[in-house]
Amino acid sequence: MHPLPTFVQPVAEGLYAIDTGFHRPNFDAAYLIVDEGRAAFVDTGTNHSVPRLLETLQALELSRDAVDYVIPTHVHLDHAGGAGLLMSELPRATLVVHPQGAPHLIDPHFLIQSATGVYGPDEMARSYGTVIGVPPKRVLRSTDGMELTLGSRRLTLLDTPGHARHHHCIWDERTRGFFTGDTFGLSYREFDTAANGPWLMPTTTPVQFDPEALRVSVARLLDYSPDAMYLTHYGRVGNVRRLGAMFLEQLDAMVALGLSRGSAPLDATARHHALLDGLAAIHLRSLRAHGCTLAEAHIRELLALDLELNAQGIAVWLERRKRAR
Repeated sequence: MHPLPTFVQPVAEGLYAIDTGFHRPNFDAAYLIVDEGRAAFVDTGTNHSVPRLLETLQALELSRDAVDYVIPTHVHLDHAGGAGLLMSELPRATLVVHPQGAPHLIDPHFLIQSATGVYGPDEMARSYGTVIGVPPKRVLRSTDGMELTLGSRRLTLLDTPGHARHHHCIWDERTRGFFTGDTFGLSYREFDTAANGPWLMPTTTPVQFDPEALRVSVARLLDYSPDAMYLTHYGRVGNVRRLGAMFLEQLDAMVALGLSRGSAPLDATARHHALLDGLAAIHLRSLRAHGCTLAEAHIRELLALDLELNAQGIAVWLERRKRAR
């Protein structure tokens, strides 16, 4: 085996986290599972990430036709934007995707249009490049409880809505860990502390945030008593039960914030700024309780993108609730 690139980290038996290079270091991961010479990618990052994924195969002395599966956890572009380009480089791979997400990776027109509405055309071009589709015959739609065999390893896919309706998580029986995409939130290494280890926060990115469904999905993951979670943002975390409680506590506070701002007589701009400030306060309070001593300005800088997207996602959820009444 060749030396691993600096952006690849072994995290468990036959499991590698690949820093996709999106946004900043240690922000966005794809995973490579290897067992008995067969391989699978979980999440892909963007088109710009694909050379790193292929370089990882080369370093592990795996041919491109050793990859049996590419499994996006959901079709948001930081998780699946590179799926089409990666599949074009992997002749034997099958794309395994949630049935509600499959049409958008076969024909990404609506996905691109929706993301452009969130990020704007300049950011789309800079961060994601030209997203290409996957031939329908190479796409396998997941079902709840579906099992895949990789070498002698068994992977089980669970339907886990809440962050998005097109989200599934993947249980790796061998390491007793879940690939959680965004269902189990975000944990950035800058916020680790010597006393308490990783810190975790929910993500409410637009446009399908559903807090009740998310609580159910998180509880379902915790029912497996996992030893670890493999987060796209970012890396392997343990002490899962503690992190689950931290996640749910903040989720409840975020929902309460949204409901209070949703009932206040604010225009859209004022509500957005109120949500930004309220979310920052929730996470800062949690971080201080966790023992994080970073300056508040630095914390807000590290969370700037997430605060913006989470505020947008909560606003979309509030509007959906209003229409449903």
